[in-house]
Amino acid sequence: MTEDRKPALGIGLVGHAFMGRAHSQAWRSVAAFFDPPYTPVMAALAGRSRERAAAAAATLGWAAVETDWKDLLRRDDVQLVDICTPGDSHAEIAVAALEAGKHVLCEKPLANSVAEAESMVAAARAARARGVRAMVGFNYRRVPAVALARRLVADGRLGRIHHVRAQYLQDWIVDPEFPLVWRLDEQKAGSGALGDIGAHIIDTAQFITGDRLVGVSALTETFVKERPLAADAAGLGATADGAGRGPVTVDDAALFIGRTAGGALASFEATRFATGRKNALRIEVNGSAGSLAFDFEAMNELWFHDQTAEPATAGFRRILVTEPEHPYAGAWWPAGHGLGYEHTFTHQVADLLTAIADGTDPAPSFEDGLQVQRVLEAVAHSAASGSGWTPIEQPQPVTA
Repeated sequence: MTEDRKPALGIGLVGHAFMGRAHSQAWRSVAAFFDPPYTPVMAALAGRSRERAAAAAATLGWAAVETDWKDLLRRDDVQLVDICTPGDSHAEIAVAALEAGKHVLCEKPLANSVAEAESMVAAARAARARGVRAMVGFNYRRVPAVALARRLVADGRLGRIHHVRAQYLQDWIVDPEFPLVWRLDEQKAGSGALGDIGAHIIDTAQFITGDRLVGVSALTETFVKERPLAADAAGLGATADGAGRGPVTVDDAALFIGRTAGGALASFEATRFATGRKNALRIEVNGSAGSLAFDFEAMNELWFHDQTAEPATAGFRRILVTEPEHPYAGAWWPAGHGLGYEHTFTHQVADLLTAIADGTDPAPSFEDGLQVQRVLEAVAHSAASGSGWTPIEQPQPVTA
């Protein structure tokens, strides 16, 4: 008995903390639940400490360890580089990987500045001509309920969009004695709640509506200006080293309004100080023919209102997004058996593998990541200049 063997695609992972663990889970599980055109092979993991990287590789399923990400680019068994490092290294790693002919998956936000993101887009466009692909990791697009929301808008079920309201609410640094981790350092993170979680709601809102922001007016605030220095950090947890304190150089919260190209009014709030909220990515969209609402803390549910229904029975109704007909859901469990956070990353790599095999550009592209970066820059500029209205540079058409 013979069977057709799919070609292998060797993966090299840079970084093995919170996002590295999530991405590792995706590479381990994708072939078991989907039917990707390649068999992903977890070839090597790169981390600065050999001891820590080796322990992570053994736990997460990576075959080899490197202590310099550049060594991944020299490996013949690595065809795709997955970047899960802080934002200050995204541009250097991604550009070098693309120039070396490696496909790239890069965590969000794409970079720490528009200039860095532009350099990454230039490298991605040059690589695209050689059949090399690049994707930025906005995983919340791959929540089945969010993908269904996009489908409803694209099908015209909401009519003309009037309002978009988006929030990302967390509370993990409310304690003023929580240590000064890298996410609170502008040099490493670029910004605080704005870039870390605000980037997600910007992308999610634009993805669902199919419309882009053209201008914003913003406020940002840092509620705790100084924190204990960190001795160690893992995921969103950390311990203090007892050696002193340092300044927080990023925002704790960002609040801004905006207008889309289609004329909708939009409001956005990203904060790590919403006491009691753990990971509440929320979005509501109101249109002339209907509305929808989503909250990631109930991620298997989408609420939908059909304005054309009989008034006596009209209203928001709950859709449990676990049916085989729903995006991604049919690959997993029977209807009613919910999915979790980790599944979004599996959906992400399944789509990326398909795009590579088809020779098409994966979405979201580096161009999409650059556009979000421009929104982040406009928000920061507005907040720093008295909340004035700040236009957002729009992408220029790509010419051959």
